[in-house]
Amino acid sequence: MDITRSSCISSILLFTLIPFSVISILLYFTSEETIEVHCRWKAMLPVQILKDHAQEERGDSARLSSFVGAIAIGDLVKTTLGPKGMDKILINGNPDRNDIKVTNDGATILKSIGVDNPAAKVLVDISMAQDNEVGDGTTSVTVLASELLKEAEKLINMRIHPQTIISGYRKALKLSQDALRECAIESGSKMREDLLKIARTTLSSKILSQYNELFSTLAVDAILRLKGSANLDAIQIIKKLGGSLNDSYLDEGFLLEKLPGMYQPRRLENAKILIANTPMDTDKVKVFGFRVRMDGVVKVAELEAAEKLKMKEKVDKILSHKMNVFINRQLIYNYPEQLFADANVMAIEHADFEGIERLALVLGGEIVSTFDTPEKVKFGQCDLVEEVMIGEDRLMRFSGVALGEACSIVLRGATNQILEEADRSLHDALCVLMTHVKDSKTVPGAGASEIIMSNAVLNGAQKVAGKEALAIQAFGQALSALPIIISDNAGLDGADLVTRLRAEHANGNHRMGINVEEGIISDVIELGIIESLQVKMCMVSSAAEAAEQIIRVDDIIKCAPRPRAPDNRPC
Repeated sequence: MDITRSSCISSILLFTLIPFSVISILLYFTSEETIEVHCRWKAMLPVQILKDHAQEERGDSARLSSFVGAIAIGDLVKTTLGPKGMDKILINGNPDRNDIKVTNDGATILKSIGVDNPAAKVLVDISMAQDNEVGDGTTSVTVLASELLKEAEKLINMRIHPQTIISGYRKALKLSQDALRECAIESGSKMREDLLKIARTTLSSKILSQYNELFSTLAVDAILRLKGSANLDAIQIIKKLGGSLNDSYLDEGFLLEKLPGMYQPRRLENAKILIANTPMDTDKVKVFGFRVRMDGVVKVAELEAAEKLKMKEKVDKILSHKMNVFINRQLIYNYPEQLFADANVMAIEHADFEGIERLALVLGGEIVSTFDTPEKVKFGQCDLVEEVMIGEDRLMRFSGVALGEACSIVLRGATNQILEEADRSLHDALCVLMTHVKDSKTVPGAGASEIIMSNAVLNGAQKVAGKEALAIQAFGQALSALPIIISDNAGLDGADLVTRLRAEHANGNHRMGINVEEGIISDVIELGIIESLQVKMCMVSSAAEAAEQIIRVDDIIKCAPRPRAPDNRPC
């Protein structure tokens, strides 16, 4: 077609706005100053790699999505950090079960909520790993990883490559770990004293803080009974509703929440115990899916007699072991219970699997399922088996067990939520104390360790050239954010306290930390606020590794859901 030059320019501008892949425009100029435009349109379809309904985020969009999810998780739990941290109420989403939890434990909060963001799930996983590894620091590791990602986001906005940030973070991690090791103090002969201080520090941010002295002593006494063993299964925690937390106590025996059968002895000395996991009704005559017809009452009586005879033969096999206590994980039923009572044997049924495993451990016996070879059976031993009362409940107490370090901690509380939170808090304290027994080195708490690491990292950054120095400085600033958050949660001026604390450390006063009770800077070693070196080392390294893993991400691919056939069945 023939058009003027001005109309051609308008047409070209119009063509450029049309989203086709290739537009070939051939312009031919004639002597009459007219332009003939021949447009050839060729639409090239994009190549589809992923399946339908699959999603993909790339580059800055994927990185932003990861950072936002992880930082949101850190903001969720950071208000629970420190002695003045607040609690969270977690409500079960099932309308049929309105279970609630009241807790400030980071691992419990994170594993109870459902997260969809993949980076947020990474922080949930490191919190659980911290809980399994050392028991405490689950909130600190999540908050520190979140702060590291906040600093990394600023650096990425400055056009610093993620690999440069990761390299700087690795150098900063080494500087912080070296600073921790230099300030660590060996417990030596002050092991019990240091264990009590660590327990008080750990429990100061828990629900047990108002009874700090009582539960610190309970935890330390239980750990010292293990005599260096790392087997926490020997310490049993029993929760009994009623009373107050102040009524909790340590029992040096093993408590089993079961009772013997009717007309059986309630107290036995020098007990020889057979621990079994066997069905007591398998020898009964069972017919499934059939109807048995009898031509008389005599035949019914013969069938019942045959059943009783089979059950009696099994009980006789058990009694041939010459024990006086029989504990079975499964039910025992009425007739075998009567036979045990006639033989003056204490028989305890339906001991749960966890309870019977722990019982076999502390009594020094083995769980058996067959009874044809009594000479090969390893029996459990204890000095005394008796029935005791705790509140309104009756339990069996095993005293003088073969595993002398075994003990039970009985928790009392007004509500189930208080008991559950007390159980979690005490378990965290036990894990931290066990970690310290293995590596008996302590570091100052109350934010002092974080400032020591932060100062060491910032000083080290001055010796590094290039953009890595910015990443190292960012790591140090993230470390100093933890004491700021602890102060803010206590209603104090965190920025002011941390700047004064940093000045004290610059002058060589590395024992100074934040006293949240009085809102001042104090000598935390004199206050007895110390923490286990291994807990701090695990916290810093886990947070740095999690942040590094998230910073590396530049592509998020969400697979298509598995297609399901429509359900066309009638209602």
